[in-house]
Amino acid sequence: MLRVRFAPSPTGFLHIGSARTFIFNWLYARHHGGVMILRIDDTDVGRNTEASLNSIFDGLRWLGLNWDEEYKQSERLGLHSEMAQAIFHKGLAYRDFTPAQGGDSEKSGAQGAWLFNADMRNLGQEESDRRAAAGEPFALRFRVPRESVSHVRFADGVYGEQVKATADIEDFALLRSDGMPTYHLASCADDADLRITDIIRGQDHLTNTFKHVLIFEAAGCPPPRFAHVPLLTAPDGTKLSKRRHGPVVSVTTYRDSGFLPHAFINFLCLVGWSPKNDREQLTRQELIEAFTLEGIHRSNAVVNFTEADPFDPKAVWLNAEHIRTMAVADLSAQLLPVVRAAGFDVSPEKMLRITPLIQERIRLLRDVLTAADFFLAADLAPYDASELIPKKGDPALAARVLECALGVLAAAQFTHDGLEAALRGAAGTLGIKAGQMFEPIRVAVCGRKTAPPLFGTLEVLGRETCLGRIRQALEKLKAI
Repeated sequence: MLRVRFAPSPTGFLHIGSARTFIFNWLYARHHGGVMILRIDDTDVGRNTEASLNSIFDGLRWLGLNWDEEYKQSERLGLHSEMAQAIFHKGLAYRDFTPAQGGDSEKSGAQGAWLFNADMRNLGQEESDRRAAAGEPFALRFRVPRESVSHVRFADGVYGEQVKATADIEDFALLRSDGMPTYHLASCADDADLRITDIIRGQDHLTNTFKHVLIFEAAGCPPPRFAHVPLLTAPDGTKLSKRRHGPVVSVTTYRDSGFLPHAFINFLCLVGWSPKNDREQLTRQELIEAFTLEGIHRSNAVVNFTEADPFDPKAVWLNAEHIRTMAVADLSAQLLPVVRAAGFDVSPEKMLRITPLIQERIRLLRDVLTAADFFLAADLAPYDASELIPKKGDPALAARVLECALGVLAAAQFTHDGLEAALRGAAGTLGIKAGQMFEPIRVAVCGRKTAPPLFGTLEVLGRETCLGRIRQALEKLKAI
C-alpha cells in the first residue's frame, strides 16, 4: 500500500510552503487510497520549541485534513542508532574524532570546501576502537565510495532523472559527537521503518536525496520514490521567509484573517500545480480526483503580495468564491465565532438571518464586521446627514420620506413581501420614484447608501430598531 509522510520540525511556525507540502502528500495518499503519516522530526533538541509544535498542530487542524498515523522522531532514537551501527559494522561508515567547529559535529574541522578527512577516513579499526573506548568523542560519518568513478541516481517524480557523482558528495555525518542522529540518518531510518513508499517534499531537499539513497542502499533497504516540489517565492523572487516577509508566510495568519480552510487549501494547490482542465475553484473531492504529480510545475511558484496588501489577490478571490457557494447554514456557523469574538452578543438564529443578506458582500470571514455592522451594533456609526438626501431631492424631500416611513413601518407587516408592498405604495402616494423612497430609509437604518437589499434588511433589524433609527435620522436632517 502507498504510504506517504509529512515530517515538520518544531523549530518555527507552520510555513505556507510546508502546508502545501502536507496538502500535496494528503491528496496523493487519498487519490491512491494510501496512508497519510504525520511524523514530527524533533531530534534538533536545541532548536525545538513548544510554541512551534503548537503552531504546527494548530495550522494542520485548521486545514481539517486528517492523518492516519502519528509519530515523534525523538521517541525512535534507538532505531536510528541501530541503523547507524549496522552501516558502521558493514564498513560503510567510520568514526571521525576531529573536534567539531562551532559545536556542530556534522561539519568537518577543515576550512573551505571539504569532501573527507583522509586521516580519519583511513584510521585503522584498532586505533579507532581504542580511542572510542577511551571516551574520545567522535562523529560517525558515511564512507562515500571513492575508489572508482560512480554515481548516485534516482528518478524524481517532478524533475525526472537525477544523477550526481559520488566524487562530489562529502562524507556526511550519521551521528553527532553527542550520539544524536543527524537529519539524514534519522529521516532515512524512520522512512525505512515506517515503510514509506513515496517521499514528496520541498525542492530544497533535492540535493539531500543523493545522500539518502546512499543510506538506504547501505542499510539494505529499497529507497522510496521521490518527488520534489518547487518552492514558494515572494514577488521579488526570494524564498518566502518570516524574517524577510513577516507573518504572511504563516498558516495561522490566514486563519486569523478570515480565510476558509478549504479555500486556502484550494489556493495553495494552484500555486505550483494545476489540474488538466485548468479549473480553479475545486471541492475537496475534486482535488483528490484531479491530483497527480504530473500536474506539479517545475518552476518556483510566486505568492503575490505587497506591503499594502499582504494577501495574494487570487487567494482572496478564491475565498470569496467559496463563501458565495457555501450553504447559508454552514457560512453562518463560520461567521458566528468571528462576530462574537468582536464583542457582539448575537444569537445563532439572528446570524442565520443576517448571513444570506451579506453573503455576496464579503471576501474574508472578518469582513462580516464591516458588512453587517449595522445589524450587530445597537447604535450606528456616525454618518453625514447629507447622505439621507435622495438623488434629485433636497432635505425637505428626505424629511417627507422618513416621516411617511415612520407611519408605514409602524403598521406594515414586517416580512419581505409586506414591507416591499407597503413602501412601494407609499412612494406612489408621495408621487416619487421608488429609489427616492428607499434611499433615505436605507441610509437611516444602515448608516450608509451601500447596503444589502432593503426589505430583507428591514425585516432582520425589526420594527422597533428601524423606527428608532429613522427618528434619529429626522433629527439629523433638522441640523442641515
